[in-house]
Amino acid sequence: MDGQENPLVLIDTAKLYEVQKYCSLTNHVWSGFHTSFNVAAWKRLPPDLQGTVQRIFSVEALAQRQDFVTMTTTEQQNLIGKGMTFNAPDTKPFRDALSKSGYYPDMKKASGDQAWALLEKYVGPLTA
Repeated sequence: MDGQENPLVLIDTAKLYEVQKYCSLTNHVWSGFHTSFNVAAWKRLPPDLQGTVQRIFSVEALAQRQDFVTMTTTEQQNLIGKGMTFNAPDTKPFRDALSKSGYYPDMKKASGDQAWALLEKYVGPLTA
């Protein structure tokens, strides 16, 4: 196998480690999960119940993200045990190329200031 792109857990469950010796940890993808409600049904809920649901979902969303980080770390160790070798390439050249292309400003505009600020909180500044 020359290359593929999947979360580590899929590399394990699909047994790609049997034909893939190396894995580059680029962190170039982020998977977002969301919960959706029917707007009419949501509006029928009393305000206190809406607040409770929002609070619990926010807490659990943060717990889910931490579970994913833990699972990824555990899965990396598992795959090392199965013979894979991991490397962490320098991402600066990739980020520089995206900056020069105008990608980050375009994505910031499409995402909105609030979402972009949250992204940069975790990955550092992406736009000047």
